[in-house]
Amino acid sequence: MKSLFSFALFPLLMLLVIATGTEAFAGGLDELAIQDRGRKKPFTTFAQETTLLLTGQQTVTLPDEKRTLSANDFILTLWFSPDGWDAKPVILVDYLPLRKALGLPMEEKRFSYRQLAASEELKNLKDATDRKLQLDPQGGRTRQEREVDQVVNRLSVFAALASGSAFTVVPHPSSPTGGWKTLDLIGDDYPKEAGMGVIAEFALLARAQTQGDAKGIDASAAGMAERLRALSPAVYPPARRLAFESFYVRLHPWRWAWVCYGLAALVLALTGGWLEGAGYRIGWALALGGFGFQLWGFVSRMIIAGRPPVTNMYESIIWVSFAAVLFSLILEAIYRPRIFLQASMPLALVALMVVDFQPLIFDSSIQPLVPVLRNNFWLAIHVMTITLSYGAYALAMGLGHIVLWKIMRGATAKETAMLLQYIYRAIQIGVLLLATGTILGAVWANYSWGRFWDWDPKETWALITLLCYLALLHGRFAGWWSGFALAVGSIVCFLSVLMAWYGVNFVLGKGLHSYGFGTGGTGYVVGFVVFEVVYVGVAIWRRRVGRVAVAA
Repeated sequence: MKSLFSFALFPLLMLLVIATGTEAFAGGLDELAIQDRGRKKPFTTFAQETTLLLTGQQTVTLPDEKRTLSANDFILTLWFSPDGWDAKPVILVDYLPLRKALGLPMEEKRFSYRQLAASEELKNLKDATDRKLQLDPQGGRTRQEREVDQVVNRLSVFAALASGSAFTVVPHPSSPTGGWKTLDLIGDDYPKEAGMGVIAEFALLARAQTQGDAKGIDASAAGMAERLRALSPAVYPPARRLAFESFYVRLHPWRWAWVCYGLAALVLALTGGWLEGAGYRIGWALALGGFGFQLWGFVSRMIIAGRPPVTNMYESIIWVSFAAVLFSLILEAIYRPRIFLQASMPLALVALMVVDFQPLIFDSSIQPLVPVLRNNFWLAIHVMTITLSYGAYALAMGLGHIVLWKIMRGATAKETAMLLQYIYRAIQIGVLLLATGTILGAVWANYSWGRFWDWDPKETWALITLLCYLALLHGRFAGWWSGFALAVGSIVCFLSVLMAWYGVNFVLGKGLHSYGFGTGGTGYVVGFVVFEVVYVGVAIWRRRVGRVAVAA
């Protein structure tokens, strides 16, 4: 009971402590709002997301000039002094085969707008991609075709920045959902005097940026934001909301979460044979700390986006890792065997580190939903239920690794019996959630598309995954295979989850669930699959040659 109380209370206390410091870190450019890709956000968020999109980095390094610009400086410079930037190598072309197809130097990754915009090869590839999409809108697309679209999009974004059309900072006079305008069009909707006041603050901002005056930038940006808010108070985002989003971006709770999970995994591993009580308590505290950061991150994204945070690959990965930790904490509080934390901490660590260190593959920006997802009721109960099941399966997989390791080190059937029961429980949770989510998805499909089932790749692989785990559960219950096979199956069956979760979007690249498509990351997934196959193969081989005990 005490552990359950701590499990519920500690993360909530963290949320309160973090929330009290939100506004203390805001100011200046954080107060200036801009409408970008259908959403109103702080200028600092816009600068960071746009710089990452264009260059693949959070900063811009210019080797020839021996200087590095922050995201804010880079975007402000393009706003105030765009001349000459079309010749600087700032646009990323990350995919090596595409660089080869375009005749670009293989050893370089970033090229100038002028160089790429003049490329006939890029134009031809884009035309071929568009023709293919017109002929078969639901057809599969190759990795190179998706990369071509990304490069063309980067060129479009850069052109909008250089021309000034991207800086839509003037709010709509009356509609919260209306389009914002650039400063040169401010006189179309507002009195001349009000517009002149905004322009005056903009001039001060430009001067401060040119002079490198950080305090002047903050002061003039805040003044400009105040005047823009006065133009349309009902439309312009409140300062508190902008401050909250800026604080969320700066805190980056997911990084703190994986740090806590990594320390928890290390402590639990090092104290398995000595100081077990103290190590267990420290591991619990660190696990709860990481869970608290993740919980705060999800609550923050829901407040900012106004929807459940499970609509793209980035959000689903952090949600699945959250679910795995959630189930492990609950089961650990009930059974207190230590093994649930040992299984979930490394999983959450790896998942959060992957999305943190690969921002180009897993886009962390908050974007408006595609039409089919604009129903928070169905989004919450279907998508979140499905991905919760992935968390339970991931926990079962982690437990399976530990059980196989113990068996390979000579553990007897009696010693692993309870651990195998834990795997069985985790899989039961996953099957219940996946079956429920699949049924709810069919109802949502009928509501959105007019049919319950269409053998879409996502639907098909969700069914395959469910059948795999049902076979695993029923085979164990019917006595078709041993506990050793259950541990092996908990790992092998997770490969079907990986296909339904990642492969449909990133490998097949087709179907009605197009909102999840992306590029990259295939190497990591292939590496993971190879590792799992080798690990299971070694365990089976050692069992067959009689070097390990046979688990009943």
